[in-house]
Amino acid sequence: MSTQILKTSTVVAAKDQVWCDLVGEAVILDLKSGVYYGLNPVGARVWSLIQEPRTVGAVLETLLEEYDVESGCCEAELFALLEDLAGRELLEVKVTTDGPAK
Repeated sequence: MSTQILKTSTVVAAKDQVWCDLVGEAVILDLKSGVYYGLNPVGARVWSLIQEPRTVGAVLETLLEEYDVESGCCEAELFALLEDLAGRELLEVKVTTDGPAK
């Protein structure tokens, strides 16, 4: 079962990968599988932001400040990217919930 990613979740790039910036785009090598992944310039920006632990909300705020994009669209695309990266085990997710546990 996959972890649900929320705005309050903290995300960080997984340790078992290396990456490089290629003129604004990013190439990631998953050291466990030996598979390469490519990210467009916006994906590369997200990837650079999550080299240190950040909340999804903080990443979203940064993207909204840096790009001329509608908030709902940016949020949907960010969550899709993060879920894809998490599904490929390129991303670690720590879910923080508001309120008491049930």
